Amino acid sequence: MAQAIRRGGKGVRRSAAAKGAKAKVQTARQTTGSLLDFVLRWLPISEKTLYRIMLTAIFAVGAVLLGLIASLAGVPEMISEKAAQISSAAGFRFDHVQVRGLKRMNELQVYEQVLGDQQRAWTDVDVAVLRERLMLLPWVKDARVSRQLPNTLVIDIVERVPHAVLRKGEALLLIDDTGVELEPANAQTGKGLLRLTGNDAGGKVADLGTLLEVAPALKPQVVEAEWVGNRRWNLTFKTGQVLALPEGKDEAGSAMMAFARLDGVNGLLGGKVAYFDMRAHDRVYMRVPGHAEEVVLEKAAEAAAKAKAKALAKAGAAGATEAE
Repeated sequence: MAQAIRRGGKGVRRSAAAKGAKAKVQTARQTTGSLLDFVLRWLPISEKTLYRIMLTAIFAVGAVLLGLIASLAGVPEMISEKAAQISSAAGFRFDHVQVRGLKRMNELQVYEQVLGDQQRAWTDVDVAVLRERLMLLPWVKDARVSRQLPNTLVIDIVERVPHAVLRKGEALLLIDDTGVELEPANAQTGKGLLRLTGNDAGGKVADLGTLLEVAPALKPQVVEAEWVGNRRWNLTFKTGQVLALPEGKDEAGSAMMAFARLDGVNGLLGGKVAYFDMRAHDRVYMRVPGHAEEVVLEKAAEAAAKAKAKALAKAGAAGATEAE
């Protein structure tokens, strides 16, 4: 009986190769499945949860890569610029600047800091950076910058208060109670303010304020303070009298209180003494104008009187001798 042979069928080699590949795939699947099952048995999560974690990680990595690519391409800057253009076209820009709280400083100093931000879109103006620029101005102790609809930038300024006039070389400067130099002083701006002299006197103004608070009764009487030799103070009162204080904060404070008590009892201020030296801890040296001259004249008069008396006595003795 004849047997039909199919044409195009697989050859023996091809069939064997296919069986070998199929066996390898099955072996790999069994190995991978066994390894994955082993890992899942040790992990405290389910297969479903693990799948979600892997999916989330893939999306996160993709988002980071997209963001990096966009950043390198300048997309955020383009979006920001476009948003600023849209905002400006819609009228959201600073056409007006309102400055509040100024009493002494020049308003133009504030406008110079914000001039570059006018006519700009809100999204382009960094109010924090603008505040930092304002804080660099000598008169500005604090500043607050805010937006006010529809197109106004509001600036609130807290000014420093002039406390004293500092002589620095040939120049006179207004300073606050912390020693910050504000502006050049003149007869009008420095009227009624404490005058400071001496090297680094401005840096010691806070310490001087603490010292004057020790004797509240004397504080309003002090018109000038000299920082001597970078170690101690000489105070000048409204009467023109000078008080020399010792070195050291505690020593100077004790001397101030002692002088205040002496003045309260004896009325030293306004008296004849021009200079009070309290550098010695146990005594006060006082200098009276013209007193030295008076002493010299008194001694000269006393010497002349003695000489006259001596001459008279000598003349009297000579006369007695002749009479004999």
